[in-house]
Amino acid sequence: MQHSPPPLFKQGASARVKVVFFAVFALALLVVDSRLNSLVLVRQVVNTVLHPLQMLVLMPRDASKQLAEYFASTVHLQQELKELKTQQILQAQTVQRSQTLANENAQLRRLLELKERTPGKSVLAEILYDARDEYARKIILNKGMQQGVALGQPVIDDRGVIGQVTRVFPLTSEVTLLTDKNQAIPVQVERSGMRSVINGRGRSAYLDMRVTSNADIKLGDILVTSGLDGIYPPGLQVAKVAQVESKATTTFEVVLCTPVAGIEQHKQLLILLVETDHIAPPESEEERTKKEKINRRVTRDSVKENEKSNAKEAVPLQENGTSPATSLPITKENVAETVPSGENAGATAQPADRATNAGATQTVKTAKAPKVEANPRPASSVKEDKK
Repeated sequence: MQHSPPPLFKQGASARVKVVFFAVFALALLVVDSRLNSLVLVRQVVNTVLHPLQMLVLMPRDASKQLAEYFASTVHLQQELKELKTQQILQAQTVQRSQTLANENAQLRRLLELKERTPGKSVLAEILYDARDEYARKIILNKGMQQGVALGQPVIDDRGVIGQVTRVFPLTSEVTLLTDKNQAIPVQVERSGMRSVINGRGRSAYLDMRVTSNADIKLGDILVTSGLDGIYPPGLQVAKVAQVESKATTTFEVVLCTPVAGIEQHKQLLILLVETDHIAPPESEEERTKKEKINRRVTRDSVKENEKSNAKEAVPLQENGTSPATSLPITKENVAETVPSGENAGATAQPADRATNAGATQTVKTAKAPKVEANPRPASSVKEDKK
């Protein structure tokens, strides 16, 4: 059964004819355009008319592409920034290391010059680490007995005194710094020559020195080693006077000084290999603590014994004027061991009068009965001599 429109509504050619016609027409245009290039103008006009539509269609694609490029460039820039920062840190470390090496080289040159100027033997040492005790001012060096280091030898840098060797091992040694509370060095004022002893103050950055109130010392004076101890060579700089504390109640002044040497600045030091055989080894903390306990115990016992002896010797007087220890009447003859004759009689009679007038509250310190002359003079004659 055919479903074609009635003849009344038929208009033009059929669809099949149209398809064939347009296909042939397209092929003809292709052949003519390829052979004669006669459709260039038509193509340009069509392209110009359709360009806005093409841009509108391509906008989503371009937007997505730009967004992807933005994120890609951001990630790339972040990565590049991270690499640049890493390079900057490495370069900064290199610069700092170079500066540190330059400072160490300068310090070593100064120490070598000091070693040449210093009489006697010496050895360069490097600080390995600080002591584990936070309350002690000590450091560990990389030189020991095998390099000739011995107990008591001084340690210096290019500025002045650092400390003293207090413990020695075969390959290392322990140095007590100048600021340690148990460290003391004989010094003298470089300007006036006044001698004294300077002591450390533990964790404080200052050094302590005590002088008389009339001592010739001023702010800014340089203190050098006096050499009287036989350890430190004379003339090594130790400290600089920073403050003078004077008190009206005492005859001494407390002088606060700052160390001249770089106590916590340098890593290379110089050990002076002086002879220390004549020096007694330093006491350990345990021995020092034991001695302090023994001294305190002895002092406490002696005080108690003195109090007991004083309590036994102090005997109260009875109301009748006699002493229970002697059962003798308190008279001028009994209080004085002997009553001198002549001019000295009046001088010895005065204490007896004071003892008699004190009454029952007066005590007489006596361990045995006082000596009495064979023929004591009467009290009346003593009063007459006093008059």
